Amino acid sequence: MAQAVSLWGNGYREERPGDRTRRSLEVGVGAEGTIRFTVARTDLGWVLVAGTGRGLCAILLGGSRKALIDAFKAWFERAERREGEPESVRWARRVAEWIVSPRRDLDLPLDIRGTAFQRRVWRELRRIPAGGTASYGEVARRIGKPGSARAVGRACASNPLALAVPCHRVVRSDGAQGGYRWGVERKRVLLEREGGTMRHG
Repeated sequence: MAQAVSLWGNGYREERPGDRTRRSLEVGVGAEGTIRFTVARTDLGWVLVAGTGRGLCAILLGGSRKALIDAFKAWFERAERREGEPESVRWARRVAEWIVSPRRDLDLPLDIRGTAFQRRVWRELRRIPAGGTASYGEVARRIGKPGSARAVGRACASNPLALAVPCHRVVRSDGAQGGYRWGVERKRVLLEREGGTMRHG
């Protein structure tokens, strides 16, 4: 399994894509005031699930409980954070169950925040069904931005809602798996469990 996760990308080093995302998240969370979160162990490592009154704002994967919590606190540093409340425990249980059997989309309310471009990309990713994949270039064309495959990759690297916004379903145009901010081995396992097939886009 991958080592402790870094929220600032995995394999996309042209810029620090999380910086603008973090500012967007902080502005939004300021109105909510409180984020509830729970950390649980799964067969893919640790998962941190967090949400506001509107829905889930973060699903993070990693190899270290402490590293996930530290990174989560750094990202949402201005918000009040409460760990282990019943609602966040229920969210974490649903996510852990989905990891074991990810044949359907993860049906939970989401509080999706990011830049305008990132939200466009993330909305399109949520249209890719379990068992399907799309290339970075194909996603770029679908959102009306042909030629922006690299920017799509950066948006994937900035996605704070692993699994619910399924960036693991985005692959390279040559059919290869490509990178994954939460670890390429996790991406491989998720695609296998979903029955995903690599296809050109």
